[in-house]
Amino acid sequence: MNRFYDLASLTKPLVTAPLALAFLDLDADRRWALGFHDREAPLTVRQLLSHGSGLPPWRPFTGESVAEQLRRPVPEHPLLRPATPGVATYSDLNYRLLAELLETETGVPFAKLGKASGLSPAPWLDTPIDVPDGPDAEAWTLATESPLPARDGHRPHDCNARAGMPGHAGFGTTAPQLHAALARWVASGWPDRMAVDTAEGENGARWGLGLQAAFASGGRFGQLLSRIPPGIGLHVLEDSSIDTPANAPNLDIAPRSASGWWFHLGYTGPALFYRPSDRSCLALLLNRRGPDGALLDAEALRARRWAILAPFVGQSSG
Repeated sequence: MNRFYDLASLTKPLVTAPLALAFLDLDADRRWALGFHDREAPLTVRQLLSHGSGLPPWRPFTGESVAEQLRRPVPEHPLLRPATPGVATYSDLNYRLLAELLETETGVPFAKLGKASGLSPAPWLDTPIDVPDGPDAEAWTLATESPLPARDGHRPHDCNARAGMPGHAGFGTTAPQLHAALARWVASGWPDRMAVDTAEGENGARWGLGLQAAFASGGRFGQLLSRIPPGIGLHVLEDSSIDTPANAPNLDIAPRSASGWWFHLGYTGPALFYRPSDRSCLALLLNRRGPDGALLDAEALRARRWAILAPFVGQSSG
């Protein structure tokens, strides 16, 4: 039996970014089209792809436009905070706006456009392992009086995606399905176009047009991946366990040298890594639910990803 996984934000590089690169002008000013009539600076697809638009991390998807929501004050919460001035701030709103532009430009619903990826848009026939709600559920109740979307095993776990927010989540997969989709993704050249240093992000991050640079600093995935020799090809590593993994190495807070790999992570656990120099591609499929049924915190999730990746790296590097 092939286990089914909610890809969460891996929808961004696997579905939304390729569609944006295929259909949208990267540098046209989209302020007016997206309702940002009081914004002084241009708003471009390039900024949205690289999280350099200056938008905050998150707002609940209630049917209002992003511009309307941002005109209202919100309480303090990590997801509701303003963007960090002058640096790229990772934001689901960027990809929500990309989906709006894609639907406007093509006249085709985003989910239908996304089927070309080979991945499965929600609602799904198969259901992934249920993941408890995270900070987005708390932020939802702080930012709007609209009711929290009901949980549904056939829809994404993310509150916004449950409510129908396209662009940043909403696609799922089995391991064989993901392997086939990634083969097409790499062959089409999309990750090569995404892995281009475009914007400086928070905490020293470097963003391309849909992927983030992986650094070789201690405890970072780039440190581990740097040991992989050229030419390993494409691999999907699956771990359906919910056991508590051993701790990952201590994480150096400040990133240093780039590893040559680029990556993206999903809220529900999956991860994606790509090396442009030899077009090597690795994907991790795992669940963020711990043995007691609770949501793994960021450090425990890093440890689980490390525990899956480290044996593969060891085998590959000899």
